[in-house]
Amino acid sequence: MAASNGKTPKVSIKKGDTVKVIAGKDKGAEGKVIKVLREEQRVIVEGVNRIKKHTKVVNQGGRAGTTGGIITTEAPIHVSNVMLVEGKGVTRIAFKRVEVTKRRPDGSEYSSTRSVRISRKTGKEI
Repeated sequence: MAASNGKTPKVSIKKGDTVKVIAGKDKGAEGKVIKVLREEQRVIVEGVNRIKKHTKVVNQGGRAGTTGGIITTEAPIHVSNVMLVEGKGVTRIAFKRVEVTKRRPDGSEYSSTRSVRISRKTGKEI
């Protein structure tokens, strides 16, 4: 469900992160995030929430037709049911503004800030 104010909801987990499932039928499983669905606040995790999809034989387009059968694939899981893995345990995510120097196209540099994710457990940048 999208945010009621018209903005896209904030999801602090990114593609490529290793997460651990903390609730549901796959509780305790770890995997890499394949895709983040921000509008639905869901993530697709490798090897977690596997479903079987029955497909029909489609003969359209000559050789480009698909063969029928049962395909096993990952289904989305809600972002509240996963936590980011850091070291041997899991951690929550916070955001911090960090001072950085940026370069303009003409070569001159200026100071600015950017947002970085940090671990709530250790305080280190993720």
